[in-house]
Amino acid sequence: MAVGFALGACARDPFVTEIGETRSREWWIVRQVDRVTDAELPSAFVYAEASNSNFFYPRISSLQLTCMEQKMPLIRFAFDFKIGTGINTVLGYRFDDLPGHQDVMVRVLRNNRVIVIEDRDTIARFVAELDKAVTLYVRIRSIDGGRTAVEYPVAGAWTAIRAAFANCDMPAPPQLNPGRARLPGIY
Repeated sequence: MAVGFALGACARDPFVTEIGETRSREWWIVRQVDRVTDAELPSAFVYAEASNSNFFYPRISSLQLTCMEQKMPLIRFAFDFKIGTGINTVLGYRFDDLPGHQDVMVRVLRNNRVIVIEDRDTIARFVAELDKAVTLYVRIRSIDGGRTAVEYPVAGAWTAIRAAFANCDMPAPPQLNPGRARLPGIY
């Protein structure tokens, strides 16, 4: 009995594990259920190697699409090194051959290794461009974190977007191209 108890104590809760993840191209799609609310907590991740001017070798980075409390869409970039502080860090990005966006409104979090886009209009534009993209190039400039660059493989984002924002109150995207249809069901 003591052995069973000891082994049971080592089991991790499904909420913090990979249980419930599926794969769509380069994307990892998570559909775990919150045991507190019984609501699904969807999100989608993609990983890539990031270069930073303070390191000789690329390091791991992730891009996450998620929705907090079914009302707050969020784009999250995480690194295993310091990318800067909130005071002096700027982010720019570009999808494929579309025009780039610089000085994007962001917030730097948690030990200066995570940067998030929370502005709803910026997220709407980001998701509209992500929908058909193959690659996303992100560059971060910071006085105390150096220069960071990463290129995420985002092909197949259509599935990731719909999974991550399925129950999210999303703003309407800007009109990118009159011939391009809006994404059904998530705006």
